[in-house]
Amino acid sequence: MDSIKSEKFSNCVKEMHKFAETYVQQTNTFFSIDPSVTSVIIAGLATYKNQYGVPLCPCRNYHNEEAEIELNYWICPCVSMRERKECHCKLFLQSDDSSASESQKINLDTIYKNL
Repeated sequence: MDSIKSEKFSNCVKEMHKFAETYVQQTNTFFSIDPSVTSVIIAGLATYKNQYGVPLCPCRNYHNEEAEIELNYWICPCVSMRERKECHCKLFLQSDDSSASESQKINLDTIYKNL
């Protein structure tokens, strides 16, 4: 839990928050109707960004994070999202997804509440 309290982690949360809001606008995708889903994913991206310097997909289990970083496949936005707009994390949702909200914004305080 020390990383959650660190200034470096806090900066990563802010950076991933800004990235996510910008990316949904650029791709015309939306956040989940459940803000805790969006919050947990953004916090997971921030955790990897804090630890490794890159936002690895937080929804996968890795045997070796460094090897995955080298492959560049699961760095957010992952290849599936970049090529087909398919986000298995449910961070970036198509408008016709039943889990999608109409929002492309999430309050930073909401993210911190769900840490």
